[in-house]
Amino acid sequence: MAPERPGLLTAAGVLNIIAGVIGIITGIVAAAVGEKILGGPIAFGAAIGAPLIAIGGVALAGGIYDLKMKLWGLALAGSICAIICGGILGILSTIFTAVRKGSFA
Repeated sequence: MAPERPGLLTAAGVLNIIAGVIGIITGIVAAAVGEKILGGPIAFGAAIGAPLIAIGGVALAGGIYDLKMKLWGLALAGSICAIICGGILGILSTIFTAVRKGSFA
């Protein structure tokens, strides 16, 4: 087995956390001002914002567990949710997390 690189070990967790924060902030903004930006009722903004906040929260939690190297399944779920919140950040995070499955406790 090749020696692991510490930079790549933490990259997935950091990318998850960044994508999770992006998702949470986007969800809050969508829920708060959705009616003004989208022109629909306020329930429409909340209907978009609430799932984004939840998905961002899972990405954030996955990033934390990825940095702690525990619960590979939650770290992978967070990486997959990070794809929705952060696009390319989530794709990279998912690849890094999947490759490191054997490193988790």
